[in-house]
Amino acid sequence: MSLQTVNDLLRKHRSVERTLQNQPMQRQKLVMTLVQKQHLAELQTLLKRSSAVEIGQILSSLSLEDTKFVWEQVETGRQDDVLWEISDTLREYLVGDREPHCGEGQLSAFKLVDGRLSKVAITCRHDLELMQPIWIDLLSPSKAQRLLIGQHYGLDLPDPDELTDLEASARFYVEQEQIHIHSDFLLDREGKARSVPVAFVLRGDILFSVRGEELPVFRLQRLRARSQPGFVSDSRDMLLDLYGAEAEYSADALENIYSELETVSHKVLSQTMSDEDAARILADIAEQEDLNGRIRRNMLDTQRAVSFLLRRKLLLPTQLEDAQQILRDIESLNSHTAFLFDKINFLMDATVGFININQNKVIKIFSVASVALLPPTLIASIYGMNFNNMPELEWMFGYPFALGLMVFSVAIPYLFFRRKGWLR
Repeated sequence: MSLQTVNDLLRKHRSVERTLQNQPMQRQKLVMTLVQKQHLAELQTLLKRSSAVEIGQILSSLSLEDTKFVWEQVETGRQDDVLWEISDTLREYLVGDREPHCGEGQLSAFKLVDGRLSKVAITCRHDLELMQPIWIDLLSPSKAQRLLIGQHYGLDLPDPDELTDLEASARFYVEQEQIHIHSDFLLDREGKARSVPVAFVLRGDILFSVRGEELPVFRLQRLRARSQPGFVSDSRDMLLDLYGAEAEYSADALENIYSELETVSHKVLSQTMSDEDAARILADIAEQEDLNGRIRRNMLDTQRAVSFLLRRKLLLPTQLEDAQQILRDIESLNSHTAFLFDKINFLMDATVGFININQNKVIKIFSVASVALLPPTLIASIYGMNFNNMPELEWMFGYPFALGLMVFSVAIPYLFFRRKGWLR
């Protein structure tokens, strides 16, 4: 629909130009100016409503002359986005050697220099032609950045915002000599833990990673690989080390959970606990339970990813032992998470028990009061129903006598309950 509208506007524009060729020059300039303004306004309005993909399709379908004319009507702020949607030949025709701006995301390439990982920032297409990286990391990449990397290396990189929509069965697969792995990595920051999806693509000797947030595991591995010679030897080593670091990070998080639960247990096992204290303790326990469950889920995801690499026989003999060690670490972490679940359940039951005890104390007060008030209620009922046959009501001290009798009947149960210790 947009392409047809653009063609109609261009046809009208050319038709007006041919019609005015035989008109006087002054009249020709006046009419030409008015018609051009009208057609340009319609064309610019149409381009504003169209997406970058639609504009790219329109430019690719027009003749070179019309393409140049329509390109000049595209807003300057949107030109970079449109340039990524057209072919290299058409891009060169429109803007020459100019490189379109990639966006605000961070692209980093890592290559081995003397056994150490060296970082190289990627700002344009020419940077990729001058290096042989083993790892390219894309942090919050724009579509233009993903297209830049994908077109150069011949692959399709996923959008990090769409990684959470994947089914569990689609997390690990091989396609056109490309190995795709989607994993969740733990991010525990400021007491709020969540899982951040990361997409890995292994193509040849290069590992590509796409993620939406900075992760401690990635930062730690970059530091280690830069400072320790021989820490990594190829892209598969890099991937395994990332999974190994995730297991270490999860182990540290589990230790923090245990420390928090130790603090909670001292409060739970104290002699007294108010309902307000119990509410805060339950909130702390629930937070640690959520983190523990998230760690267990991430460890299961990591276990599946490493097992996938083993089944596909993608690892070198020297890397097989590293993969087996990661699996053993995950098994030990799973046992520890099970222990923490038991401890959490115990503390939860103990806290709920204290809440029940506090509630029982309140109910006990009402029970004692109701039992203690039964005798005076009975006395009042007797005097109320038989006042004609009660001679003491005619006495001067009849009412004080009845009231005293009621007080005495309350004192007897109270003293009895107190002696038994039921009022403590």
